[in-house]
Amino acid sequence: MNTETEGTKCGQQLTASTHPVTVLLVDDQVIIGEAVRRMLSEEVDILFHYCQDPTQAIDRANTVAPTVILQDLEMPELDGLTLIKFFRANPSTRGIPLIVLSTKEEPTIKAEAFSIGANDYLVKLPDRLEMLARIRYHSRGYIAHLERNEAYRKLAESQRQLAEEVGEAAKYVRSLLPDPLKNGPVRIDWRFLPSTQLGGDSFGYNWLDDDHFAIYLLDVSGHGVGSSLMSVSALNMLRSQALPNTDLREPGQVLRSLNLTFAEELHNNKYFTIWYGVFRISTRQLTYAGGGHPPALLFQGPQRQESALTRLKSKGPMIGIMPDIPFASQTVELGPAAKMYLFSDGVYEIRLENGEMWEFDAFVNFLCTAPPATPVMDQLLSRIRALQGLDQLDDDFSMMEIDFL
Repeated sequence: MNTETEGTKCGQQLTASTHPVTVLLVDDQVIIGEAVRRMLSEEVDILFHYCQDPTQAIDRANTVAPTVILQDLEMPELDGLTLIKFFRANPSTRGIPLIVLSTKEEPTIKAEAFSIGANDYLVKLPDRLEMLARIRYHSRGYIAHLERNEAYRKLAESQRQLAEEVGEAAKYVRSLLPDPLKNGPVRIDWRFLPSTQLGGDSFGYNWLDDDHFAIYLLDVSGHGVGSSLMSVSALNMLRSQALPNTDLREPGQVLRSLNLTFAEELHNNKYFTIWYGVFRISTRQLTYAGGGHPPALLFQGPQRQESALTRLKSKGPMIGIMPDIPFASQTVELGPAAKMYLFSDGVYEIRLENGEMWEFDAFVNFLCTAPPATPVMDQLLSRIRALQGLDQLDDDFSMMEIDFL
């Protein structure tokens, strides 16, 4: 008999399995190795490996990856109890079930073997059926452990890949947002902080021609990939001026076209709110329309704290809810020093630590009274975090500060 046998298929064929029952016997007596091999020879689901030299046992186990180890205690060159300690110290064999197969029957020896890591103890040679039962019992538990760990690893890898993909998507969404405008007749600064990596808010602004400047902000229901995709689709339509048969200088027409394009039943029951305005430079008129969106806040006067406040209300329904409905435009005259805030409801629908909600009027009062030394949007973010008692926001925070010079 070859005392360092390769894996032997016990029987004519092996049952297909990711982790077949694999036995490694470590025993210096060749006759014991042959006896165990014969005991297992008719079992088609068991692979058998034999190692006669205990000093080679760790390397052998690393190679064959057994699901159970059978091991003698009395062997030349290396004591069996010491070998158990080596198996338990080796990372790849630390958790493999180990059955002592020994002629020793003393309780003190058995107790010591268990105390240093043995899982079972059989006096050799045991009855064939008993040994098979022990081998299968311990292997089943270890294989279940391996499969669970592999499932966790696959799940962790899948989550890592998903997180990377979502991260890339979040970068793409943020790349669509325009740079702040620091020069020209319209100056715009903004803050955008999604509550998750992919939120449902988006906004933008662009020149429609030399005299008309469009400003818009939308908020899709829900969060995550679906909401973000819908938000990006609507944003790209507005940025690229791709709405068919629509005069983008007419806010009512824009909202009507969006309502037809993004019908709720065609977009997984998602809808969005939007505020869309067009500033005409030559006349200093701001024409706007809204669909279920919070009102923009217009301050007219040299200082925000002392300005007259006008709420530019959104009078139309949410986009996608009611098909083929008209949206009315409204117009307001802007004075020489006008400032407007456009935002999503995430900047004021704040759940307080006591469970109550921060009211919209409290938010407006905050804007009216916040000191001018620090940008009011940064003050508002700090205030919201303090109110929630958390750094992570419950909803997307999107806000633009627009100065009409």
